[in-house]
Amino acid sequence: MDHSHVAPSKALRGGEFLLRAADAEDVFTPEDFTEEQILIAQTCEDFLKAEVMPILARIDSHKEPDLLPSLLTKAGELGLLATSVPTEYGGYGTDFNTSMLVAEKIGAGYSFAVALSAHTGIGTLPIVYYGSDAQKTQYLPKLATGEYKAAYCLTEPNSGSDANSGRTKAVPSADGKTYSITGQKMWITNGGFADIFIVFAKIEDDKNLSAFIIERSFGGITMNPEEEKMGIRGSSTRQIFFNDCVVPAQNLLSDRGNGFKIAVNILNIGRIKLGVAALGGSKQCATLSVQYANERKQFGTTIGTFGAIKHKLAEQAIRIFASESAHYRAGNDIDARIKELMEEGMPEAEAKLRGVEQFAIECAILKVHGSEVLDYVTDEGVQIYGGMGYSADAPMDRAYRDSRINRIFEGTNEINRILAVGTLLKRAMKGDLDVMGPAMAVANEIMAIPEFNAVSNDLPFTPEKKVLANLKKAMLLVAGAAVKQFMLKFEEQQEIMMNLADMMIEIYVAESCLLRVERLQNARGADATGIYADMACVYLQGATDKCTTSARTAIMSFAQGDDQRMLLLGIKRFTKMEPYNAKEARRRVADHLLAANEYAF
Repeated sequence: MDHSHVAPSKALRGGEFLLRAADAEDVFTPEDFTEEQILIAQTCEDFLKAEVMPILARIDSHKEPDLLPSLLTKAGELGLLATSVPTEYGGYGTDFNTSMLVAEKIGAGYSFAVALSAHTGIGTLPIVYYGSDAQKTQYLPKLATGEYKAAYCLTEPNSGSDANSGRTKAVPSADGKTYSITGQKMWITNGGFADIFIVFAKIEDDKNLSAFIIERSFGGITMNPEEEKMGIRGSSTRQIFFNDCVVPAQNLLSDRGNGFKIAVNILNIGRIKLGVAALGGSKQCATLSVQYANERKQFGTTIGTFGAIKHKLAEQAIRIFASESAHYRAGNDIDARIKELMEEGMPEAEAKLRGVEQFAIECAILKVHGSEVLDYVTDEGVQIYGGMGYSADAPMDRAYRDSRINRIFEGTNEINRILAVGTLLKRAMKGDLDVMGPAMAVANEIMAIPEFNAVSNDLPFTPEKKVLANLKKAMLLVAGAAVKQFMLKFEEQQEIMMNLADMMIEIYVAESCLLRVERLQNARGADATGIYADMACVYLQGATDKCTTSARTAIMSFAQGDDQRMLLLGIKRFTKMEPYNAKEARRRVADHLLAANEYAF
């Protein structure tokens, strides 16, 4: 199923958004989903409504160990576990953006969403992308139907973010027919009921991890009781011990020592899927916030009539809309790259991995953005509900607690920020992305007298696009100066890397939002899309403010004297935006939401 919208030749490469402006007509937006994709999304929504939402308290209580696996079985019967499994192994083999859409819709399902995404993502995809034909034939059909449930065992007590430092050992037998695996894994989602574990261990004294497909039935597996967690209480999370667990040699996944690479590539996919799943939760929370604002009366009127509440409702919606725009833009770019690689003759599984790897930077920044939008939306949801927001009887309690894990899952947001900037610089050093050329050009530009050309406003969003082009210059200016200052020791400057990552995130999301609104305007006309333009402009204003602060903070942490003055002047020039009344725009957005009585975009 190929719905990709962009001609591969026009698609930007990963990280290239900083160097080249995209054309609105080349960008995929959620309005482009086909009827078939919308039907798949509806199936997911209907399933949650019928099977999951009525029993959330039962799921969270953990008193029925068979409840969550039985829900996964039902989801499997509807095909919800099969989207990313190739058709020859009983799946649907959908494109990347369709699998993103499923992740988003299921993402509203609290603990169930965590169980399903762990099964279909990190539990199943290692076999899809790295399994031998025999392994795929043996396991994928049963994973696609839910007959087998899957878990992923990477983290250990002493190896979290530094995954390759794991101590779990795999010892080959004398005849080479089996491996004996011993070690401890923790925070294993679906651990309590999984039939299949993707387990990372070091064979003998190897430097790098290897990966194995282990069946619960192999024996030598024991577990601690379920973890008591702050949120996602209904998901099964166990510590798992492998004690001389004997695994057939043919269950080694891919090549010996390839485990770390598998972990990294599967996490790239997991990151963007987590970001988009967080949007599913955000939309649901925003809808609940709007409905409560329409119902709750204070001082003789509903609280939705108050400016302070309107600000919150609008800001929830604007951040969701912008993040959604960026996620599906990136998802389609991944699809376009996969298509291109397959047309060049690359096998499908490898093309899919390379396609995602190409956009590792975008996957990292969207994981951060999606999870932080959800945190913002749930936090303001509690506030809109007031005292009721703090009550376990009202829906915000679960939403707020469940949200918090997303900034830790799939690599902490700090690791992802550092990874995004580190990957950009590695690609620059290798010559894959010309970052230094444009960075030097920007440094020269701040030495020159600024040009005061009048901006032609004939084309849509010309002033806003100029703001974005300048924010990119600001990012390149700071990055270029920091790299010049620290050279090979730049990666020790994590605070500056975080400042740069925050600029990258805001630039990518603001641009994606603006391009989506431009496409909407081209299709429906400016009069019918004013509310969308409000959202894009408010988001851009906030992004500009954040970029200004991040840039100044970074510069003041490494530059002195004339250099510092010059750089700060450059930032002042590159973060200018015409005055814009965001308050009135937010009020229009809030009124639109209140009239619809839901998140309505």
